[in-house]
Amino acid sequence: MQRNYLVMAAVAVMTFGVGFAVAQNAPKPPSNDWLLEATDDTERFRRLQQYLRGFDQPMWEIGDRWRGIHDALMRDNFELAVYHWDKIKTTIENGYLKRPARRANSDKVLINSGVHAQVKTAFETRDRAKAWAGFTTARTACMECHDAEKVPFMNNQAMFRELNAPAK
Repeated sequence: MQRNYLVMAAVAVMTFGVGFAVAQNAPKPPSNDWLLEATDDTERFRRLQQYLRGFDQPMWEIGDRWRGIHDALMRDNFELAVYHWDKIKTTIENGYLKRPARRANSDKVLINSGVHAQVKTAFETRDRAKAWAGFTTARTACMECHDAEKVPFMNNQAMFRELNAPAK
């Protein structure tokens, strides 16, 4: 009887040991701590830079805000148009952090050329005709910048074909 207890104890110890060893070698479940689990700060920064990507991310936001401006002007919501227009400027300037080479043409065509201020002033007049003229000026500047950046294919999309000032 005592021998049976010893055998059962040995089996239990062995089972626990095998189970423990298997648990130690089991793959870790996926984690959401993709930054915290990086081996060091260099790896964290590499992951952040990869995640934040290039100028395409800011341009995605700009496209969404461009649609917002069009919708705002269609509804005579001039304050919203100004809001989105200012955010577009901020987004472009923040994009320079990731892609400084994009700055020269953006500044030349839109930011420092007076176009940004001119369009903002047009929206602020709360005059439909002037606001839509500002929209057209902005559209032209955006397309010129795409040409200058050697990505003219960006101009061949719905937001430039379909989002225009309404016919008079």
